[in-house]
Amino acid sequence: MLQDKVIVVTGASGALGKVVAETALTRGARVAGVDYAPSQIQPAERRLDLGGVDLTDAAQAARAIDQVAAHFGRLDALVNIAGGFAFEMVAEGDPKTWQRMYALNVTTALNASRAAIPHLLNSAAARIVNVGAFGAIHAGAGMGAYAASKAGVHRLTEALAAEQKGRITVNAVLPSIIDTAANRASMPKSDFTKWVAPHELAEVILFLASDATSAVTGALLPVTGRV
Repeated sequence: MLQDKVIVVTGASGALGKVVAETALTRGARVAGVDYAPSQIQPAERRLDLGGVDLTDAAQAARAIDQVAAHFGRLDALVNIAGGFAFEMVAEGDPKTWQRMYALNVTTALNASRAAIPHLLNSAAARIVNVGAFGAIHAGAGMGAYAASKAGVHRLTEALAAEQKGRITVNAVLPSIIDTAANRASMPKSDFTKWVAPHELAEVILFLASDATSAVTGALLPVTGRV
């Protein structure tokens, strides 16, 4: 279902992005990773990585997506993983945190999607998959800025799905805590077995990017592990 598909993965150098990109490659896809971090991966026949791309800048996002389309000849799916997290109480927090969370989580997805749409419209099975957050449905203490920005991703997903219905499917996964090294370090006393493993979330993301989901759009799919 992914054989020869051209898939762009933003945030490809992160814990989840790496797994999504590697899994897509094993399924026969051609993958372009786009990230702010410098690329450490050498170009290959089915792999292109573009580092140093600030997706909060619309012009940089457009140049990167256009470069991918020119390199592979087309674009079939965009997976928006680039983003950030901050834990901060509302009353004592810095207002700039809210701006930063919006920029990292909403603006990156918006800019990449806007840049990708003209190319995706040439695909017979065009897909956009965003990463929202289950915690944005009901935010806990310290999650205000992050949850508000991820709620923005949810609404962006729904709006894009309505606007592109019949042409591009647009869906989002809503994970709970992802089992990454960073999350284990910050919550060492947690039961990691209840968290969502990156490879489990990658499977759901790539399912939504596949031909099998032609009738699914505007969905916000919880992926909450075994909590």
